[in-house]
Amino acid sequence: MGRFKSPGQAQRFLGAHDQINTVFRPRRYRLSATSYRHARTDAFDLWQIYALEMTA
Repeated sequence: MGRFKSPGQAQRFLGAHDQINTVFRPRRYRLSATSYRHARTDAFDLWQIYALEMTA
């Protein structure tokens, strides 16, 4: 459980982390190197858009 105060807090964090992790870590074994690079670039572009929306 690490430094979480409760199991509920850990579960909330891990639930959100899983969704973000899926975006940033595409299934490498299913993609060519070029496709993988494009997927990573798209994920970081999407993250920048989300981060700007959250701060506005």
